[in-house]
Amino acid sequence: MAIEDKKISYRMYFVAVLFFIMAALVLIKLNNIQWVEGKYYRNLGNKRTVKNFPIPANKGNVYSADGSLLATSIPEYAVYFDAVVPADTLFNNNIRGLSDSLAVMFGKPSGYYQTKLQKARSLKSRYVSIAKKLSYTEQVRLKSFPIFKKGANKGGIIIIPETVRKHPIGLVAKRTIGYERSNEDGKGLEYAFRAYLNGKNGHRMMQKIAKNQWKPISDVNEKDPQDGYDIISTIDVYIQDIAHHALLKQLEIYKADHGCVVVMETKTGHIKAIANLGRAEDGTYFETQNYAIAESHEPGSTFKLMDLIAVLDDKKADTSTVYDSRGGQIQYYKSWVRDSHKGGYGKISLARGFEVSSNTVLVQSVFNNYKDNPKQFVDRIKSYGLHKPLGLPIKGEGRTYIPYPGTSGWSGTSLPWMAFGYGLMVTPLQTLTLYNAVANNGVMVKPLFVSEVKEWNKTIKKFNTEVIHPKICSQETLNKVHAVLENVVKKGTGSKLYSKDFSMSGKTGTAQVNYGKPDMYYASSFVGYFPAVQPKYSCIVVIHKPDKSVGYYGADVAGPVFKRIAQKIFTDSPATNHVKNIDAKVVSQEKKYANYYQDVVKEDHVVPNVKGMEAMDAVALLENLGLKVKVMGVGRVKRQSIASGQKINTNQTIIIELS
Repeated sequence: MAIEDKKISYRMYFVAVLFFIMAALVLIKLNNIQWVEGKYYRNLGNKRTVKNFPIPANKGNVYSADGSLLATSIPEYAVYFDAVVPADTLFNNNIRGLSDSLAVMFGKPSGYYQTKLQKARSLKSRYVSIAKKLSYTEQVRLKSFPIFKKGANKGGIIIIPETVRKHPIGLVAKRTIGYERSNEDGKGLEYAFRAYLNGKNGHRMMQKIAKNQWKPISDVNEKDPQDGYDIISTIDVYIQDIAHHALLKQLEIYKADHGCVVVMETKTGHIKAIANLGRAEDGTYFETQNYAIAESHEPGSTFKLMDLIAVLDDKKADTSTVYDSRGGQIQYYKSWVRDSHKGGYGKISLARGFEVSSNTVLVQSVFNNYKDNPKQFVDRIKSYGLHKPLGLPIKGEGRTYIPYPGTSGWSGTSLPWMAFGYGLMVTPLQTLTLYNAVANNGVMVKPLFVSEVKEWNKTIKKFNTEVIHPKICSQETLNKVHAVLENVVKKGTGSKLYSKDFSMSGKTGTAQVNYGKPDMYYASSFVGYFPAVQPKYSCIVVIHKPDKSVGYYGADVAGPVFKRIAQKIFTDSPATNHVKNIDAKVVSQEKKYANYYQDVVKEDHVVPNVKGMEAMDAVALLENLGLKVKVMGVGRVKRQSIASGQKINTNQTIIIELS
């Protein structure tokens, strides 16, 4: 029996020692975790439950040249509720007041919010959505409600800010302005100038409270974001609006696939308007891609300007040189060049050939004079930079192609085909740059989309006009080219566009795209400048795939867009000579103003014409009619945003621009 008891005692000792050893090992491990590996495990725990979230900086604004806001960053707020945080007394005493306040603000019954909040409390929900897409003033108001006014740590309110991009005046030139996303379609000014616009992000510590749910640890950011700079674009909203609607109208009339229009300021190269419209499946039009910059194609007859400049400047021919149009067709290496006019034009001068856009005349002029040295002709094209992209800050420029003698792309038909705008590829903006150089007395300037970068009223960087070519040809050549381009509108292919009230110069173009193939279609274009003397603006219009049953010639399809833009700018901004006596009264104007009151009495519900009036007189007249008046500039009224004769609506705002 004693022996048996002794064995039991040994077993007990063994078990006790075993427990002691295990306890010692646990203590050693705990000590190791606490003091040796503690920092690692604490960091690991923090990484899983506490995270530093970035706070995006507000992007800078994009302004038009006339000060209109084209794109801006606006903070929006999402508000959530941590139902576990408020003390029982605080929650129970104020749940009704909070529900009533939410009901007044958001329009739902108070009982709806009371039930929602009480259910969240019982379920211990920590991330209950209260409202989203709130403005700054709305979220400030929400923070003053019962319970919420105690803040995040006592009241359980969670506010998550988000920065969104808005276009206050609609989608004006949206393909040029671009988007926040960085895919190829959206790489407009927003992407090109992102280094200035984006600013620097801040960050904020947040704690994980549930699966994929985080709440701020405090109301204070670890690092506040730094806002981006503003950029001032060259776009004029008024001209942009004219260009957009003029293009849209023609696209609809001719049921075209897509088109673009660009208006450039002659001296500076500033792009004042750029519209790109494509047809959707439902037949409506919207800005699908930046055709003016990205779409390269065979320009057709608008390229004949290069022929005229070359042969005149190289003294190969003169405007009076006579060519036989040969019945309207001529053959080169078994391929035919034909005029659009059946039977041709007989024997006519080079100038007249250009005015009526004779393919046979212009091709003969180039081929006969450069066939032995085609390099001379092509080198002139290269000297203008038309063989390569313009190097714009906006990404996605179309691929250009100019064949060169001695390369694999050169053949016997290359020279004659180039002479009437085929066998080469340029973008609409490149063609406009060439015509703008003629308008600018030979100085070729690079198209400019942004004039400066600003921080409030401080200029950070200014973008000056960049000269591509100081003088594309002699002054003698320019004078002759000016006269011929003006005659195109007066008595050539653009004669339908002629107006005795304002002058224009330019060239029509009707190019076959995918010629020789079943899917061949026409690209109709018109490019030129206005006024014809001392031009202020140049403009190109290209419309692809118009309905052939309606029409497809450049003068009919694209020309009216050009004319509409020129007409509106001329009407609202007429050229004036130097005023010798600024105090002299204009009798007709004084009489016109004296009759305003009578007109207003007769028709007190329509907008009057206030152009030419002094600002104070115009404001008084318009406000007496119940309009809200916004004034831009100083001097007399040169433009009004609402045309005269339109019906006045309640609380309507009219913008008058002064000069």
